Amino acid sequence: GPININHYANKKSAAESMLDVALLMANASQLKAVIEQGSSFEFYIPLIILISISLTLQVIVGVLLIFIVRYNLNDENKQVRLNHLNNIATGLVFIIVVVNIFITAFGVQRPNVKS
Repeated sequence: GPININHYANKKSAAESMLDVALLMANASQLKAVIEQGSSFEFYIPLIILISISLTLQVIVGVLLIFIVRYNLNDENKQVRLNHLNNIATGLVFIIVVVNIFITAFGVQRPNVKS
């Protein structure tokens, strides 16, 4: 029979959401590590800003994915808007990836435990 586009898209969005949750958790622990290191850390401000941007964009993408999943893809009237939302989500995911490359480059070192 014909492929149900909704079924495919919902599976795809579920996979993206799981990836998003994993990155969200990673960024949260990176933020904790930066805060633990304190403002004496050389890249304290840039990392706080980059991680905050990443977290904010991830929440926006998460909300977009909820809207995308709720739409009926088989309704042709909504396909243009859906395509637009999908393009925005894809663009934001690309920005999140770039931001996270910089977060990794600036490096979050674990604070030295003083004994």
